[in-house]
Amino acid sequence: MEKSTKDKILDVALELFSQKGYKGTSIRMISGKVGIRESAIYNHFKNKEDILDTIVSSLASSSLSLLISQKPINEFALKGKSFLREFAASFKLLSYDNKSEKFFRFMMIELMQSKKIREIFFNDFHKSHLKILSQAFFIMMQEGMIHSSDPMLMAQEFLSPLFFYRMQATILRIDKENSSQVATLFEKHIDFFWEMISTG
Repeated sequence: MEKSTKDKILDVALELFSQKGYKGTSIRMISGKVGIRESAIYNHFKNKEDILDTIVSSLASSSLSLLISQKPINEFALKGKSFLREFAASFKLLSYDNKSEKFFRFMMIELMQSKKIREIFFNDFHKSHLKILSQAFFIMMQEGMIHSSDPMLMAQEFLSPLFFYRMQATILRIDKENSSQVATLFEKHIDFFWEMISTG
């Protein structure tokens, strides 16, 4: 099925944002690559910021967000190691999803330059994941599944390597290097981490 003009604009904008950054990408560049007049963009979006906001909200419904929205967090937490495996697998999928990878590259370009992107990164991505994980770890502690500790610190310790593996995979893919070794680290991290925190 052929993509709509709106979807083509979003795809091209994300591609250009990931290569040139937000400021380095103009409406003219986007329209030129889509093959439409510059004025035609405004039939679909108010401005460049509206394009970015649409991209962010569409990627917010990622496999990770969808996983968590399926049921209450206590149901996930009671699965213990299995929940952490599902969480890491969803995070890994984001690392190898073409659109998510482009957005991640874009965020890495913009984090030092744009307050808006920093807010999106910390609020929509980082803090939301930490909140979910810390709630799950707290429940696991109450159930005696894992050792008692600071659930937020535990969430940080669990999430940070996943973020680093995602960055490694992205860098290797940019340079057209083999990233299969990094892919295995997501699974190894679960076994290593669970062994450290489990009471069983």
